[in-house]
Amino acid sequence: MGTDRLDEVLDAAYDCLTRYGVRRTTMDDIATTMGVSRSAVYQYVRNKDDAFRKLARRLHTQALERAERAAATPDAPQAERIRGVLAAKLDLVLRLAGDSPHSAELLDHKARLFGDICHDFTGSLRRLLIGLFGEAGTPATVEPAEAADMCIALVIGLESVSEGEHLFGPATDALLTGLLVTPPLDAPLNVPLS
Repeated sequence: MGTDRLDEVLDAAYDCLTRYGVRRTTMDDIATTMGVSRSAVYQYVRNKDDAFRKLARRLHTQALERAERAAATPDAPQAERIRGVLAAKLDLVLRLAGDSPHSAELLDHKARLFGDICHDFTGSLRRLLIGLFGEAGTPATVEPAEAADMCIALVIGLESVSEGEHLFGPATDALLTGLLVTPPLDAPLNVPLS
């Protein structure tokens, strides 16, 4: 029951975030959204900062789990596995940005509350990509870590343009053609953004 109730608190915190943003949300807002007293919310989080940190951690963990599943897909071509890792990152950003302009606060690497969570998430994705490029092989002039960094930079760029989800396929195809010893298949692989 504790986990279910914590999920309810985090769902309510997300609802408040989309309406008010982190700074303007209060513990009373979270409690009202849940339909409980403020003291009931305090049984699961210490304060609103704790609620938002737990919410950010949950969202980043879900995206990382998706990336790990994509990276570990047996019998999938390396390019498809790499695209799956990158899609998990882009999907997280697009989902949050689509829900509310306030939701993007959970992705701010410089934010006091979430910076470490965002940094750890990107570091985990980087390690997955390094492993995939290590398995697949890269041209002699590009180390797997450099290939991973280029892919992450590509996704960060796609996050900042209005049509990023539409550019994802062609952009990753073009990049992977130059980064993989065995280039991607001629036909683009569509890794759906959820």
